[in-house]
Amino acid sequence: MKFTKMHGCGNDYIYFDCTKNDFPGGAEGEKQAAIKLSDRHFGIGGDGIIIIKKGTKADFEMVMYNADGSRSQMCGNGIRCVGKYVYDAGYTKECGSACGREFTAESMGAVKKLTVVSGEPGDKVTKLSVDMGRPILEAEKIPVDINVVSIRPSAYSTTDESHVISYPLTIGGVEYKTTCVSMGNPHAVVFIDKKPSEFPVCEIGPLFENDKFFPERTNTEFAYVEDRRTIWMRVWERGTGETLACGTGTCATVVAAILNGLVDAGEKITVHLLGGDLEIQWSGNETDSVFMTGPAENVFTGDVEL
Repeated sequence: MKFTKMHGCGNDYIYFDCTKNDFPGGAEGEKQAAIKLSDRHFGIGGDGIIIIKKGTKADFEMVMYNADGSRSQMCGNGIRCVGKYVYDAGYTKECGSACGREFTAESMGAVKKLTVVSGEPGDKVTKLSVDMGRPILEAEKIPVDINVVSIRPSAYSTTDESHVISYPLTIGGVEYKTTCVSMGNPHAVVFIDKKPSEFPVCEIGPLFENDKFFPERTNTEFAYVEDRRTIWMRVWERGTGETLACGTGTCATVVAAILNGLVDAGEKITVHLLGGDLEIQWSGNETDSVFMTGPAENVFTGDVEL
């Protein structure tokens, strides 16, 4: 079966074009392929697989599996690569507007609008912007298990539900001020006092991921705010481990930084990741969308036996 290896800021996935034919073996076949092919020694290698289909609620659908075979609701870097693939293949010409430069993609029911930032009609795309939707801040919707510990009400809340902002969460015997955000998938954001290059992400990340505070596990971002428009970040992704970048995690980090008064709402915030940079913008109003702009690149194509 033909595949395309792509990455956004080093967050790499194996992509399959199933706009015309179904993936062999259905959902179980997809899961097993993710486990087998993501292996960097015995497979193609990647953070998971993404299957591109025609959408029912949107122009296209992204079906995403982590490297351990678990489903994932959303991936910001992955959806930009989906956008590059369908635009470069000419699939967007009859959808959206402006010669197919605007179109939509869904993942587990959530619809995102994509806009081509670079690349004229007929050219290859190198950068896209995505409307990632509004951040989910209500504890039970992230989800965070509010029965595990008592969560104080937040001054940022415009609902009757509590938010988890700079909450003193003890992980591995150490207290971390944790802010929780969902961008369609759960994130725990921790701000640290120096660049995260030497932070023990691979040691602390799994403890966050599997803590009982997070009933569906969590992705965890360890971030250092350099100034009002610049953040450095590393991420531990549930079901995969440390990755070079995470689009939804970057969005969650900027939202968390704004909620904690560390960066300015409404400005474009540059986030430096191990694999590259993303630009994130959010108004600070929890009913408004978060916008993410970043690169998408092909690595290679090939055929693989499933």
